[in-house]
This record gives sequence, structure tokens and C-alpha cells, in this order.
Amino acid sequence: MGEAVLAAVLAGGQPAGRTLATARRPERAAELAERHGVRVVTAPEAAAADVVVLGVKPQQLDAVAAEVAGAVREGALLVSLLAGVTTARLERAFPGAKVVRTVVNTPALVGAGVTVLAAGSGAGEAELARTEELLAATGTVLRLAEGQLDAATGVSGSGPAFVFAVADALAEGGVGAGLPRAVALQLAAATVLGAGRLMVETGEHPALLREQVTSPAGTTAAGLRELDAQGLRAALVAAVMAAAARSKELSGS
Repeated sequence: MGEAVLAAVLAGGQPAGRTLATARRPERAAELAERHGVRVVTAPEAAAADVVVLGVKPQQLDAVAAEVAGAVREGALLVSLLAGVTTARLERAFPGAKVVRTVVNTPALVGAGVTVLAAGSGAGEAELARTEELLAATGTVLRLAEGQLDAATGVSGSGPAFVFAVADALAEGGVGAGLPRAVALQLAAATVLGAGRLMVETGEHPALLREQVTSPAGTTAAGLRELDAQGLRAALVAAVMAAAARSKELSGS
């Protein structure tokens, strides 16, 4: 996720020559330098920038803070990609930083992601606007109250995995009905992409779009009856709520 955001930041116009990156493994550092043209430095050097994007695993936060917190400048913007870690905890770990917490999903890799963000107690309009500008190339960027980020994690943060599971099932059904696997996968991927784009560009409620493709006693109606019988809708609702609950557990809220 950290590299996806790095690529998006550069695609959005941030000069590679003014962008520092850090990595714990030398081979990873070499990959970043070669692939993106950024300068790879030590963690404290990277933390001394005006804007710091923190993209480590949540369980690594304390160790990273112990290493670099002293290098973070007073008033620097700290953009966190850490799942479930609250702005309050980040502010304790990096005193003096202006914290913006984000949830970014994997389609950011292709500029089609969803990023939601919330400001910590020391961050204001300027920091939110700078973060939006920084992450604009990841896709859609929305501001939310921090209390809503766990729910957003369930929908958009974990949501791509749920959509991939649906796409995989669509393809598997196509194979079962007689299609070659490669063709079934191509059809499933294009169908998911097209349906999402139709929903975004028309602004129509998904229930209405579903009705528009469902002819009385037709093929889609037969398929939807089976989905209802198998509990797909209830399973997806439960999956989102479970992911949101797990995000709350990680944050301790």
C-alpha cells in the first residue's frame, strides 16, 4: 500500500527528486529507487521531511516511532496509512506532528481507489487539503469524521477483496456452465468493471440498476432468486460489518 501511494503521489505531480523513501531491506530500497526514481534514505532522514507518509504495519508503530519520532519536525504533516490506528495514538507517538489518518484501498495501484481521511486534533483545513492534493491520483478522496473510518474500512478498505471473491465466483460459474477458464475470468472482470462504472457515472441507486437488467421471468431473475436463496446479500452485509468490527478492535475503540 505504501508503494501504491508513492506511485500515486508521483503521478500527481510530486517531483521524484524532492521525494524521499525508506525501506528496511536494502533490496527493497534498490527496487524503489530504480522503479520510481526517488532517493532512498534512512528512516530518520525520511521522517524529517515537511510531509511524512507512514505506511507500516500497525504492530510496527511503536518500534518505528521509537526510531524516528525525534526526527519528525514540529508542525510537520503526518499522513498515516495504518489500519485501525487512531489519530490520538499517532499524536502520542509523534508529538508535535499534525496527523491525518487515511484508509486507502488497493485499486489505488491503478488510480481507481477510494481514500477516506480524517484529521487529528492538531490538523486543520490546510492539512486536509494538502493530503487530498497528495492522494488525488489514487482515485476518489473523501473526508469523514474519524468515528466513521472503521465503517469505511469495512466497505472500501476490505471491499475490494469481497468484490474479487464475487468475480472469482462469477468466473467459476462460467466454467461450470461450459466456458474456458480464461474467457470466464475475462468476462467476470469486465462485468465487474462495467457495473461499477455504470453505477458511478449514472449516480443511480444499485437497486434501480438491478431492476433495469432484470426482465420478468428472464435469466437474470432466475439468477437473482438463487442469490437470495443462498444468502449472498446477507453474507456481504455481514462481511462488511465484521471487517468494520475488526478495525475497531485494532484501534482499541
